[in-house]
Amino acid sequence: MKLLILTYGTEGDTRPLAALGHALREAGHAVSLLGDAGTLGVARALGVPAAALAGDIREIFTQGGAQGPGATAKALVALTNANTEAWMRQTLAAAEGCDAILSSGLAGFVGLSVAERLGLPAIGASMIPLTPSRAFASPFLPPGWVPARLNRASLVLTNQLFWLAFRRELNRARATVLALPPRRALWTEHPMLYGISPTLLPPPADWPAQAVLCGQWVAPMAAQHTPAPALLEFLAAGPPPVYVGFGSMTGIDMPAMLGALGTALGGRRTVFWPGWNGSGDARLPPNLHCIDATPHEWLFPRMAAVVHHGGSGTSHSALRAGKPSIVIPFTGDQPFWAGQLHRLGVAPRALSAKRVDASVLAAAFAFVGQPGVVARAAELGQSLASEDGLGTAVATVERLVAAGWVPPPA
Repeated sequence: MKLLILTYGTEGDTRPLAALGHALREAGHAVSLLGDAGTLGVARALGVPAAALAGDIREIFTQGGAQGPGATAKALVALTNANTEAWMRQTLAAAEGCDAILSSGLAGFVGLSVAERLGLPAIGASMIPLTPSRAFASPFLPPGWVPARLNRASLVLTNQLFWLAFRRELNRARATVLALPPRRALWTEHPMLYGISPTLLPPPADWPAQAVLCGQWVAPMAAQHTPAPALLEFLAAGPPPVYVGFGSMTGIDMPAMLGALGTALGGRRTVFWPGWNGSGDARLPPNLHCIDATPHEWLFPRMAAVVHHGGSGTSHSALRAGKPSIVIPFTGDQPFWAGQLHRLGVAPRALSAKRVDASVLAAAFAFVGQPGVVARAAELGQSLASEDGLGTAVATVERLVAAGWVPPPA
């Protein structure tokens, strides 16, 4: 088969799809990937042909992060609407001769439209559960806002809000680029593959057959990673450290964050990745070792605990490594994953990113240091590591393409 994977998001959104593309290529299929230019490094390292879509998502996070999650969300909607036509043209050209399109992220509706135009099977892919269920509320709504009886309705609602935010520009591009009539309603019948572990999120009993919880999609980067000598020296110089990193999150007062963390850590050895935010003018204490981007699959097994923002990929990778988490969520689905880790007993309740308190952090470090919590994380890590998320996804893609679900006309 010849397949096109289309996505638009941060590196945490693109990396699992690059892993899926690599697994599909290993299974004998021709695969190419379209995504944000700054997130394609893993795809290229894995030998997956990749090309950049228009736009710069890092610039959006950098500009919007200082103004809060609401501003970032609005900026992402504006970026998508501004680039929908360009993405559609790029996707149409890349999809010629393909047997199917796997569509994800902010470009998801574009992929479904191009598949409709070319009469190709279309498969959705996500690292966030979007299919409505009574088992949980929408991951994009604050925890506790939704009564359990309205869980399913909340997912339907947020999916509709996404559709309404993008519908106008999508339909304009459908007419201009694809010569298709306007789409009047959200797609709901297409197959969905989720790079989500059933250990972290139990499969909902009321999900339809076309929604498949595969397991985590892990890029095989650890084996080929060459760690910096300074990091190896730091790791060898003492007991396993704590990891602190917040990925693509920006707008963080890092001196204040690191000050509170330093007080709570009390001199404990720490590995720190500044991420997209950077460390600002924070003065780093000698017990804190600053690193460049390092594959989680290599780094986390060498840690004692993981302090992070609660993104789907980082939450999965911390648990896969068998390590407890301390989650400080900032936006989007991050509080949802914080709640899942807490439910499993491997993380305290989510900490507030608006006011990072040293005493609260100290209590969180005491929680993740408990022998029972450490043992529970190790047990669940073995369960997650035994899953074959990529193998399940490859087999499901092959089955779905053979079945040939094609988006119906608008």
